[in-house]
Amino acid sequence: MILTVTLNAALDVTYFVDALTPRASHRVDAVHERAGGKGVNVARVLAALGHPTMVTGLAGGPTGSLLRGELHTAGLRDELVPIAGDSRRTVTVVSREDGDATVFNQTGPFVRPDEWENFAAHYAQLVRRAEVVVLAGSLPPGPPPDAYGQLIALASAAGAATVLDTSGPALLSALSAGPDVVKPNAAELAAVTGRSDLAAAAAELRGLGARAVVASCGPDGLYALTPQGSWRATPPEQLSGNPTGAGDACVAALAAGLAAGTPWPDTLREAVALSAAAVPCPVAGDFDADTYHRFRTAVPVEEVHAARTHR
Repeated sequence: MILTVTLNAALDVTYFVDALTPRASHRVDAVHERAGGKGVNVARVLAALGHPTMVTGLAGGPTGSLLRGELHTAGLRDELVPIAGDSRRTVTVVSREDGDATVFNQTGPFVRPDEWENFAAHYAQLVRRAEVVVLAGSLPPGPPPDAYGQLIALASAAGAATVLDTSGPALLSALSAGPDVVKPNAAELAAVTGRSDLAAAAAELRGLGARAVVASCGPDGLYALTPQGSWRATPPEQLSGNPTGAGDACVAALAAGLAAGTPWPDTLREAVALSAAAVPCPVAGDFDADTYHRFRTAVPVEEVHAARTHR
């Protein structure tokens, strides 16, 4: 079973407009609402692929009730822990003209110390049943700065592998706990290391404790630095659409590969195929099955010998 953790769960609201124009009024021709946050999106993709999964994290208030109701409707197992604060909403505006997406993310509700302790205790029970734990997204206000590090340590003690997808201080503070895979995008990797060279930045994160680093590079695919070697995997063709959910689809493939013990080149091929297949879909958490099956045998994976590490 794969457990996904979304500490800052949200109700994702997507507006579709003909074209997005600054300083102008827009007629919204369609609205889509559903439970979101990166871990929830990862769980949707995993469930669609047939992997048993559970969703945990924090949710509260009227918005939390709405997102939990949608999880039930979607058939995703809800193990969210209630909090007093109202869960956040995210707003994505998708332009039908060019497929570009503009995202507005609320900070999220304050989490009290007792609420964090309740969650950690619940998580410690859930993680005993997990093969892989995905920890994804931003931290809401309130939890300790090393919240993800604490959760990674609990997972390791229970024998579960971990995939971490976050950025900034939340990422840096978790590295000493030894996550099995971290998945920043190229901009996030440069921001936390101050290095513009992708391989050098990934090596720095490994030096700080990450066992493997998989950096997403948008339409250029993935760069992976692992104990077994390093690789670049690129999509066989470029797709237009909404890239909002591509990173979450990538994380789903990485988690599935860890759970199955799949060799890194094959896992990266799946990750590129699945993330590319998310681009034609209007909302995060979905992927186009035809694109996925077409790409998964066509993604080139090249080993980069010069980037091998000593760990």
